[in-house]
Amino acid sequence: MKASRCCLALLIALGTLRPVYAQTASAAFSETASPRERLSFPDALALAWAQDPRRAELGTNRRSAEARARAAGSWFAGGPSLSGSYFDDHAVGSNLGYTTYEGGVSVPLWLPGQGNATRKVARADAEAAAERSSAEHMALAVRLLDASAAALLARRRVATTLTLASAAARLNTTVTRATRVGETTQADQQMAEAALATARTDAAMAQEEAQTADAGLVALLGTPVVPDLLAFSVPGSAEEKLVAHTVEDNDPRVRAAQKESAAARADLLLARRSFMPNPEIGVGAIHEKQYGSPWDNRVGVNFTMPLPSAVHNAPLLAEARNRLAAAETQETLARRMVRQELAQIRARLAAASAARQSAQTAAQQLEHRADLLERSWKLQENSLDDALRARQAAYMADLVRDRAEILWHSAILRALIAAGAVPGLEQTPTPRPTQPGPLTGPASAETETLHEPDMPHTRQPGKHCVSLKWCPLPAAVAGRCHEQTCSTHLFSCLVLQSLHAKSQSYF
Repeated sequence: MKASRCCLALLIALGTLRPVYAQTASAAFSETASPRERLSFPDALALAWAQDPRRAELGTNRRSAEARARAAGSWFAGGPSLSGSYFDDHAVGSNLGYTTYEGGVSVPLWLPGQGNATRKVARADAEAAAERSSAEHMALAVRLLDASAAALLARRRVATTLTLASAAARLNTTVTRATRVGETTQADQQMAEAALATARTDAAMAQEEAQTADAGLVALLGTPVVPDLLAFSVPGSAEEKLVAHTVEDNDPRVRAAQKESAAARADLLLARRSFMPNPEIGVGAIHEKQYGSPWDNRVGVNFTMPLPSAVHNAPLLAEARNRLAAAETQETLARRMVRQELAQIRARLAAASAARQSAQTAAQQLEHRADLLERSWKLQENSLDDALRARQAAYMADLVRDRAEILWHSAILRALIAAGAVPGLEQTPTPRPTQPGPLTGPASAETETLHEPDMPHTRQPGKHCVSLKWCPLPAAVAGRCHEQTCSTHLFSCLVLQSLHAKSQSYF
């Protein structure tokens, strides 16, 4: 009779686990998705971007570059210079009244092509700053996604561990009461107390993890409200947007690296145009007081032209070449990184879908197993330890299922971020990749366009075979050609352009 009464009490305590867990879990879901605190991910991203300090810095860089471009449109390479001098004969002691006043104003002149090259560098720097801003916006979206997923996982874990701790406390109270009246053994009471202590430890650790995750979310948003990640639940749409070359070429990091390379090429062109210090031209006047002189005022023009020197040119060219080499290296590394990241995103999306289905199946089966073992324990076919371990395994499976579900939604959203399909991160897709082809223009910075887009391998007669804006051949020859003459024509253009660049080079 005592054993039956003890079993009934334990069954009542264990039976409260599932409904309490369901209520707590539903409360956690309703808390994160309540109308008052619901925050969509695009709105959260806009809020985080408005508070991001890098946005103001990159905006300042872009405006500064635009101001440099406007300033480079001046008629002269710099501001005017004033000069003046005064001479008399008092210092030498003759004191004959010989006095000379000289004054002048001069302005520096642009070297051939230097002003245009300076504007191109400034505009390229402004475009590079804008692309860096887009790349920072995308990086912020990824950080916000990670912080939101961590906060949501931590809150669900808190809800589950608190449910376990509450159930373990009720179970411990029931077992303690039964032990006092002699209905259970001391070993069962020790097992119940150990289960309660373990549940409280897990709850404390879960609360610490939740507070840490909320702090990271507050640092980005200024509020602990978790963005709604569960709204992204269509993996097929994310997979369709992950087209290899389109995503790679439209990735902000690749575009930023391309703009940096363009700015570096423009800087090299500017260094070649600045082959010597800027000459100066101006006007001057002389007023003299001399004994017996038939004139006392003169007006003239002055001109100053420093000659080219390797001491001046070599450092400029070396710095420009170093910048171009570093920019091209960063562009190559950015493309490799994006390709690797896209492969990881696809693999994560497939794995998350499979893991979500497996976790749901495991949670259902372990829940059924726990119910069966409770029924067997009620019939005194197994021990209390087996029933408790089965219930603990069921709750651990619930944790794994929640984690897999959140990671599944996060993988979908991460794929949409990579594809630029999240509102606020939209990217204009390109019809084909713009990587340099096997035949490119000469390495000289004299050319206006160094890299042309790849052309299809098959081409119909009568269509433009290649875009050669800088080709010195006549338009009638360079305009249209057949497939069999396209390669020959391109090679001729490249040779002529190389000769043209060498003839125009100063070295």
